[in-house]
Amino acid sequence: MRRRDFITLLGVAAVWPRMARAQNPAMPLIGFLHVGSAKPFQGLVAALRQGLKETGYTERENVAIEFRWADGDYSRLPALAAELVRLQVAVIVAGGGESTVFAAKAATSTIPIVFNVGRNPVELGLVANLSRPGGNITGVNILATEIVTKRIGLLHDLVPATSIIAHLVNPNFPSTERNVKEVETAAGSLGLEIVLLKASSKSSIEAAFASMREKRVGALLVGSDPFFNSSRDQIVALVARNALPAIFEQREFVIAGGLMSYGTSLTDSYRQMGNYVGRILKGEKPADLPIAQATKFELVINLKAAKSLGVTVPFGLLNAADEVIE
Repeated sequence: MRRRDFITLLGVAAVWPRMARAQNPAMPLIGFLHVGSAKPFQGLVAALRQGLKETGYTERENVAIEFRWADGDYSRLPALAAELVRLQVAVIVAGGGESTVFAAKAATSTIPIVFNVGRNPVELGLVANLSRPGGNITGVNILATEIVTKRIGLLHDLVPATSIIAHLVNPNFPSTERNVKEVETAAGSLGLEIVLLKASSKSSIEAAFASMREKRVGALLVGSDPFFNSSRDQIVALVARNALPAIFEQREFVIAGGLMSYGTSLTDSYRQMGNYVGRILKGEKPADLPIAQATKFELVINLKAAKSLGVTVPFGLLNAADEVIE
């Protein structure tokens, strides 16, 4: 496809929801707000559409979706949320963690919001309790914070001779401070030294990898963050270039050529979010929809990447893997 044709298609996609509603004002409009970028998250958008379809809603047939992407810039979220409120959307889908949800919450107290967050939404102050959230907000807890220590343990099992591990984090991601503490505690119990490196832009990711070379780290833990997910091709390429065994949060990194991932199935979570949106459009109240807890976790290993890195994956890890890419 030529670049001009692609840009034309993007333009059509951007104006289609408003055109459809002009022709059919009764068609509900869903607002989609995400801190990441559109291209890397299209698989999750497809899962959201699947969840909607399970409740009887199909985009361009009986529902429209207006997308707002912050492209990794957390400061843009409040303005983007306000735009969706001005469009009088029926529901806001807040993806990419708690910053997105708080931006949506600050923009409206009446429009239903369906979120995904990485830790207990009661502790965050988003909902009253898990079984009956109250207010205009419900969603899915993907338990990202709870399983970060599992990830460092898996990396140690993969390369037990490595004692210095880099932890790449985005300081702008709300859960970073808590995740860093969890990782350092777990690493200490394993006798590992953690080198903390921060990045919140493409250039600072490059700088972080340069620092890893200087500090001679033996492996890498990539922290949770939608910006890193948006930058997965860059990160996977740098990992390969620097011959670093690395573990990621999401399987998409491994599909792109990374070595190993362990985390919640975001595909399953976004399908659940779509299901909740459909139920709300049918008349259910977010206050009465319990917070869904992630139940599907995936360990994914790429043997081709392991071979290129000269890493022998222990049989125990291979046996425990949910998916092995050869």
